[in-house]
Amino acid sequence: MSIQKDIRYLNPQTAEVKKKKYCRFQKSGIKYIDYKDPDFLLKFVNEQGKLLPRRLTGTSLKFQRKVAQAVKRARHLSLMPYVADLMK
Repeated sequence: MSIQKDIRYLNPQTAEVKKKKYCRFQKSGIKYIDYKDPDFLLKFVNEQGKLLPRRLTGTSLKFQRKVAQAVKRARHLSLMPYVADLMK
């Protein structure tokens, strides 16, 4: 005779469901990232002005390279600062 032991918790355990990351450029069909739009490019840099990595933004490798190039061009033309304290 086997005795089944039911483990009961006060709060039901929930499995963490991670949201799948997606590339916003592929999803919306953007092919060109405009370096003359610093407000859009600010979404891809942190408070110090550093580029955010792909694992945080969810962009694909192809578009991460394009974002990096656009940010560098915007910095070169003084549309965005190279280094800043608390940009956002």
